[in-house]
Amino acid sequence: MFKNVIDESTELRILEERHAGEVYALMSADLSRHPELGETFAVEFVKDKIRHDLSLHAESMGLGAGIWYNGDLAGAIRYHEIDLINRSTELGYWVGSAFEGKGLVTKACRAFIDHAFRSLDLNRIVISCAAPNLRSRAVPERLGFKQEFVARQSERLQGGFVDMVIYSLLKSEWSDRQSPGLDSR
Repeated sequence: MFKNVIDESTELRILEERHAGEVYALMSADLSRHPELGETFAVEFVKDKIRHDLSLHAESMGLGAGIWYNGDLAGAIRYHEIDLINRSTELGYWVGSAFEGKGLVTKACRAFIDHAFRSLDLNRIVISCAAPNLRSRAVPERLGFKQEFVARQSERLQGGFVDMVIYSLLKSEWSDRQSPGLDSR
């Protein structure tokens, strides 16, 4: 069973189908923040996403984990499909509004970044953030990512098109002083 203890209150655990209800409840509480999910959002949709991430993980092509805070599911983090040829991936994350401001996403990203560079030997990680989402954009900026460009009106969110800010981090830029990586405890 995959589990990574980050600190006394925070841990990462691989998301499994049995977590679908918790993920659904947490996202449903903040559905206004996830309008891209639309009216068809249901527990079965969450299960499908979890199954997809599990199949990617089984093929060493991805990883999806829940972020637990004091025993409660607070959010999730994932590698979108890993490009083994180019040794790169995109990192995605979200956290419930009740858990914002606790540094959970930054801690989880540090662990995933360290794992990507040290254990998976990837060379590049990308994070895409909606331009108006300053909290989300603060994460890659805090972690030393470089802003590469703005993809104008490239994603439909909240009833309209938004610009996406694209950040990247290279293995050569990742400092040895960062957090220890993921393990399989």
